[in-house]
Amino acid sequence: MKTPYLEHNRQAWDHMAQQDCPWSRAVSAADIAAARAGQWHVKLTPNAMPKGWLDEVKGLKILCLASGGGQQAPILAAAGADVTVLDASLQQLAQDQMVATRDQLQLQIIQGDMCDLSQFNDQQFDVIFHPISNLYIPDPMPVWQECFRVLKVAGHLLSSFYNPVVFVGDRQDDVNAGIIHARYKIPYADVKDLSQAQLQQKIQQQQALVFGHSLTQQIAGQLDAGFLLKGFYEDFQPQPRFVIDHYLPTFLATRVVKP
Repeated sequence: MKTPYLEHNRQAWDHMAQQDCPWSRAVSAADIAAARAGQWHVKLTPNAMPKGWLDEVKGLKILCLASGGGQQAPILAAAGADVTVLDASLQQLAQDQMVATRDQLQLQIIQGDMCDLSQFNDQQFDVIFHPISNLYIPDPMPVWQECFRVLKVAGHLLSSFYNPVVFVGDRQDDVNAGIIHARYKIPYADVKDLSQAQLQQKIQQQQALVFGHSLTQQIAGQLDAGFLLKGFYEDFQPQPRFVIDHYLPTFLATRVVKP
């Protein structure tokens, strides 16, 4: 069974990719050349990951999960990993294919649902790289469970997501005024918390529908799936959109291992 809202959000991301969304800007040929020479980095959040999270990838089987856009997967492939990238959006995946063709990279590119990894075998991957994307699904638990299944023993899942406090404030708050009007309760969901008029407007404007999961869903959910937490960091939004972005780091990232 397909994840609810998958088709709408797939189309929304196709639209965003065509509008030159920051997460759809493919890396350059110079970036690929540098990665082949050992000079590379990939972004789990806007700033660099801590040392030790993903330092050496040569020979590793890596799944870039809901990670299309021509950014992380091509860099990891150029750095020597055996990379599969899965994303719901064909336009996002087209960016990965463009880089792979341009720079003669081996990438396995698959359109799919992050909640359903049934096309992969148990214990197939050494690493899963899962940058901010589970806000587009109602429940992240199937993602954590599937990641646990397809990772090898001692394999790592690197994931990022929004601090749920981002979803509490009124979307109409004036950033310049510096006042937050708490309006929504976590876990947030466009489909239940917006008015019908607001929801229809988002749909008509081809905007993705989002879900603000609790930290229990995000972090305890990974532990409940069987993972052990090995690392955690917070990151600030470099281009604040909401008042809260000015006051605390609104990106969160975890590194967990399959024991």
